[in-house]
Amino acid sequence: MATTELPTEPLSTGTAPALEPAVLRPRRARNEALYFAFRNRKLVVGLSVVLLLLVLAIVGPWLTDAEPFEFGYPTGESPSRDNWLGTTAAGQDVYSQFVHGLRSSFFVGAVAGGVAALIAMTVGFVGGYRGGIVDDLLSVLTNVVLVVPTLAVLIVFAAYLNVGSLLAEAALIGVTLWPWAARAIRAQTFSLATREFVSLARLSGSGGPRIIVKEIAPNMSSYLFLVFILLFGGAVLTAATLDFLGLGPSQVMSLGQMMYTAVYASALQLGMWWWFIPPGIGITAIVGGLYVMNVGLDEVFNPRLREK
Repeated sequence: MATTELPTEPLSTGTAPALEPAVLRPRRARNEALYFAFRNRKLVVGLSVVLLLLVLAIVGPWLTDAEPFEFGYPTGESPSRDNWLGTTAAGQDVYSQFVHGLRSSFFVGAVAGGVAALIAMTVGFVGGYRGGIVDDLLSVLTNVVLVVPTLAVLIVFAAYLNVGSLLAEAALIGVTLWPWAARAIRAQTFSLATREFVSLARLSGSGGPRIIVKEIAPNMSSYLFLVFILLFGGAVLTAATLDFLGLGPSQVMSLGQMMYTAVYASALQLGMWWWFIPPGIGITAIVGGLYVMNVGLDEVFNPRLREK
């Protein structure tokens, strides 16, 4: 990493160069973060896995003429030149199902993670900044939702509401996934709310919402990004669980639904490994890649955790 040489001659009084370090500090901080980001092996590996699967989810369906629910192919055929990942017992193309399932996983993860992050930030910021009775009420709400078994609630709601679309499934997951993130954001907000720059903003006449948006949130941007990544991975895993139980949208192909149909059709007993292994690897790779990526980003943003 290149170092900045200090001037050897004394600066004359009344000149502007004395302000230069403050002006360049944000740019230097960004360059330093990028430098450590490219050096962090966890971040590079995790991001590479996630991006590879994302590109496959976007481009993959264009590489085949088969549709995920289309019949007519040889039944139970192992991977071949015509069917890259083989076919199911009903004569469906596994590759087409896999790439469409990846799309569904990323969609649900992004939407559900976004909904959960939005709720968590609203509850955490308001509770941590306002304090008092408002914080107490929001803390009670958070704790109640936190102790409720989320998966059991999702199973009940999914069974009775008959979830018919990915958007509905993502929204249902998002409104149950936020409590732990809200508690973490509240703790960070409570700490920042006592800092001098927040007190100065209050003295300048800024209201609570403006202080949260302009002062507190920017100082937590890296932390909020890490929270979103974890919510994204949790949403993907939760959606796969619901789909594997047969409670997800049946009109849209997903990785969990692939595993559900494979188990229902006894693919393991029939030795049709190409049917249930790809979706399992896909789910594991997305969630695992996001987790490794999150650990790497934490090391980049936290100087005490950076690799030497």
